[in-house]
Amino acid sequence: MSDTDLKPEMRPLGKSGLLVSPIAWGMWRFAGVPVAEGRALIEAAFDAGVTLFDTADIYGFDGAGGFGDAEALLGQVFAESPGLRERMVLATKGGITPPVPYDSSSSYLEQALDASLRRMRTDHVDLYQIHRPDILAHPQEVAACLEKMVASGKVRAVGVSNYTLAQTRALASYLTIPLATAQPEFSPLELEPITSGLLDLAMERDIAVLAWSPLGGGRIAQPGTPQEQAVAAALDIKAASSGVSRTTAAYSWIMAHPARVIPIVGTQNVGRIAEIAHVAGVRWTRTEWYDVLVAARGEKLP
Repeated sequence: MSDTDLKPEMRPLGKSGLLVSPIAWGMWRFAGVPVAEGRALIEAAFDAGVTLFDTADIYGFDGAGGFGDAEALLGQVFAESPGLRERMVLATKGGITPPVPYDSSSSYLEQALDASLRRMRTDHVDLYQIHRPDILAHPQEVAACLEKMVASGKVRAVGVSNYTLAQTRALASYLTIPLATAQPEFSPLELEPITSGLLDLAMERDIAVLAWSPLGGGRIAQPGTPQEQAVAAALDIKAASSGVSRTTAAYSWIMAHPARVIPIVGTQNVGRIAEIAHVAGVRWTRTEWYDVLVAARGEKLP
């Protein structure tokens, strides 16, 4: 793989016209802390070169009460430091409605977007994604709703999260605006975007891929099963030769795919956020990259 694969410069977010950092910071655990601490985390992400910030109305929800806690905390940060909003490409999601559990009807999504904007104290988001597919919503209705959001000026670009390949194709077929993003789970321990063809579709359609849980829900950092240990060992070889941590090696492995996948780093630790800056310096040979893939598969390639 060439050295150009992992250049740290800004990159297009699909066909949205937006430029973003090659790695994002996620806020699924961004809740329950003082505003000053929340602001420190955001500033640490900026210092590490991040411009794309990913949240959702469900983030911070623990099932016991409260909805939109992560967005509300972000809104408080913006209120105290309004300049931060202008510096970031802000993404949020809607459509999970516990205990329903999903609703992508036009009436619900329009209300959900407005509620998100109120909580975050902003008049628009740069990217709005359907968080999980609602099987009872026709993709034509969903497409019309997303287009209305963009036409209103409340949303600049649209995308999907956790959609299958077929669901992504179906929605895209009804849109007259670009489907900018797809956000699947993807890591050396979750290869479904490779095997399903989703990454191939992303390259075909110029859809930006945002990878959630790039560390396999923490299993890469703390491997348990033989498969997890094998993947960790393969990543450690690269980490040692590149002078980075195993987690940094894992992020860079994801980013080496030609779909130019953008990992969403979810750590809420300032020191670990700083490691993001080291990712761009890691270069993979094909042999090294495939060694991790073989470890992840648990069997040799054909």
